Amino acid sequence: MAQDTAGIIDDELQARRPQISAINQQIHANPELAYNEHKAHDLFVSTLKSLGFEVTPHAYGLQTAFSAEVGSGGRLVVFNAEYDALPGIGHACGHNLIASASFAAFLGVAAALRARNLPGRVRLLGTPAEEGGGGKLQLIAAGAYKGAAASLMVHPGPGHGLTAPVRGVSLVRMLANVKMRVRFTGREAHAAIAPWDGVNALDAVCLSYNAVSMLRQQIRPHERIHGVFRSAGDRPNVTPADCEVEYYVRSATRAGAAALWERVKKCFEGAAIATGCRVEFERLNSYADVRPSRALCEAYVEAMPEGTVAFDQPADILAGSTDMGDVCYECPGFHGVFGLETKEGEANHTKGFTAAAGTDDAFERALECARGMALVAWKVLADDAFAQRVHKEWEEEMKLAAQGK
Repeated sequence: MAQDTAGIIDDELQARRPQISAINQQIHANPELAYNEHKAHDLFVSTLKSLGFEVTPHAYGLQTAFSAEVGSGGRLVVFNAEYDALPGIGHACGHNLIASASFAAFLGVAAALRARNLPGRVRLLGTPAEEGGGGKLQLIAAGAYKGAAASLMVHPGPGHGLTAPVRGVSLVRMLANVKMRVRFTGREAHAAIAPWDGVNALDAVCLSYNAVSMLRQQIRPHERIHGVFRSAGDRPNVTPADCEVEYYVRSATRAGAAALWERVKKCFEGAAIATGCRVEFERLNSYADVRPSRALCEAYVEAMPEGTVAFDQPADILAGSTDMGDVCYECPGFHGVFGLETKEGEANHTKGFTAAAGTDDAFERALECARGMALVAWKVLADDAFAQRVHKEWEEEMKLAAQGK
């Protein structure tokens, strides 16, 4: 990395600090749910335009997605800006920080491209609805990542599991997730006058719940099965005829999650047979496993202040699922994690994490990560040998994925 390029990136991040901070603060203060992130979308579009960028609002057919791109020719690097929140608890996954870091990294690389006059393109992509809505799945289908040499983002996580001076983890694998809605249909009856006329869908729900609970004893340590009852009847004296549950099934690979779902599915089918109900399955937005680029992760560790980012430990710092996993199947991906100042019990998706994501310290850490990502992105654009290594490793990873490994 030429020192002057790093200096250009540093100068741009410092010069644009007010705009980056405003994005961070306003998104955190105005949490919006999946596919309803209109304020965040409009804020990004107006800010980027005010800085002289050409922006495509409502990009790729999604009302709350946007796209801004700088450069020509060469390779393409995409930064993902997430900004959706969670019901009732706001930005409890810190997407305001993700948006800020990607915005800052984009600005830094864009400034370097203009100053160095080299071929290459950098794109800031507004990616709505990560929290269960599968926004990136729709963006992938619309071609948003087509031809990308790399896609990068960072995600905040609980910092209380890290030991100073370590503040982040570079290579973070996350689980594949199969999401299903299951409906049992029976027959209504008066539960006192003629219970024998009823076919009880709630019985099917309860049988399947207990069967799944028993199955949990026989799955691998990294696998997860969890669900909720969406509807379970209306009145005690009416035999429930229509009941619905929703389940998530997770495993280390997309193939593994699909195989585990087939086992879980039998629990529902068996409950339907036992109770005489009909069962139907509706597949929801399911996410692939995150398969980070080792080369990108190594470059990120080198780009960050020495000793502050661990390569791949602790492995469970962020053990959920994300639609960034599907992006990793489209192009080489980076999804590093940086820790916030949290206490025990304040991991992601808690009110404590919402508070931590709104602090000045969290913003400073996001900016630090943005600089690291910008340096890695520049290396992809400017270093042919490095870019070739990234692509070759990704091709090998996709071969393993095709084999279910």
